[in-house]
Amino acid sequence: MKNISLIILAILSIQFAIGQTQDSTQVYKKRVLETAEVDFLSSYYAQDGDNAAVSGGIGTEELTDVTATFIISIPLNDDDVLTIDAGISAYTSASSSNVGPFDGNSPADPFVASSGASASDLWTNITGSYSRSSDDRNDIWSAKLSVSAEYDYFSVGVGGSYTKLFNEKNTEISINGNIFIDTWNAIYPTELRPFAEGGSGLSSDLFSQNTITGNTNYNPNFTTFDNEGRNTYALGFGFSQILSKKLQGSLALDVVQQDGLLSTPFQRVYFSDIEDSFIDNFQLADDIERLPDSRFKIAVGGRLNYYINETFVVRTFYRYYTDDWGIKSHTASVEVPIKLTDKFTIYPSYRFYNQTAADYFDIYEGHLSTDEFYTSDYDLSKYSANQSSFGASYTDIFTKFHIWKLGLKSIDLKYTQYDRDNTLSANIITAGFKFVMD
Repeated sequence: MKNISLIILAILSIQFAIGQTQDSTQVYKKRVLETAEVDFLSSYYAQDGDNAAVSGGIGTEELTDVTATFIISIPLNDDDVLTIDAGISAYTSASSSNVGPFDGNSPADPFVASSGASASDLWTNITGSYSRSSDDRNDIWSAKLSVSAEYDYFSVGVGGSYTKLFNEKNTEISINGNIFIDTWNAIYPTELRPFAEGGSGLSSDLFSQNTITGNTNYNPNFTTFDNEGRNTYALGFGFSQILSKKLQGSLALDVVQQDGLLSTPFQRVYFSDIEDSFIDNFQLADDIERLPDSRFKIAVGGRLNYYINETFVVRTFYRYYTDDWGIKSHTASVEVPIKLTDKFTIYPSYRFYNQTAADYFDIYEGHLSTDEFYTSDYDLSKYSANQSSFGASYTDIFTKFHIWKLGLKSIDLKYTQYDRDNTLSANIITAGFKFVMD
């Protein structure tokens, strides 16, 4: 939420009436948002690694994603703002293409992308939010509604927040809540589908048209999920305090409860006590990831920002996270914006992250078929990650440059290098453009 200073002009109008004088005071206030603003955000993301969850903890994790987002903020009156956020994300993934590794013309291999339908997809989202500020700008309420869709899921979300400023706006407290109702359209690995209830097993076209090597008596004990819904309930609390002219601190607490289908239906698992079966170089799944249908998460963190002088600011952040799946993590970051001129700022940053493994994680062929829950998704493994970024921003408060009726207010560009100690690495380029309506 924006902290907007209150400007009140009191004009004393003296009216004369017979036998008395009456004073009246009229209050004027600054609009929360003077004019409509348009933000265009875009990003390019590319990653690679050798621990694909789709192929049971081995295989290529190559993926590219391009995202574009438009955010339009419209002042409805002095106090109310309507914001529309619409985004689309297009990805191609060698990893997810191997949901159906036998769809392509080349021999199936976990380290080679398939040409199947799951090799690429679109994610779309639209969110509408409404915020209202009190006359003295010390109370801010907001509500939002969102809809997201992808080839295998659909999500609806509702949320709201309340922010209170006091102590001459030096102190701020906030509370926010969100609910997301998701529905999966569960997609399972190709070779397991014939073994679901009512399937034809080894008599299916997949096995009659391909030769099984290794254990030729491939017969997984596979069942589909009965429940394909997932609900997420999130509650957050925030506290911010200006500690001095140069120092500001904040604390945040977030609590999340998830229920329903928390497993990813197309992520394979291989058991150490079952003999391996193959088609070409691709090992046939023993089962899919199976995780508990409930997860409780809690995170607590804080920020401390210090203004050194007109050129340098130091921004620090720390967060501790834990959940009932056994993961505990620490995140620490520092960013140092450097103001080169009135319009140009650069901001190098560094972020460190590490976590313990979930109770249900094990490596490729690390699980037993007698286990109740299992996953080989390295997002749930023990790992450490380093992230280095360099950004630059341009700000023109007078919006001299125009495109049609839009004045360019700011440009932000950022490059990020991300590396995990389990072979995953990624490069991210982001760009943001803010315009104001004339």
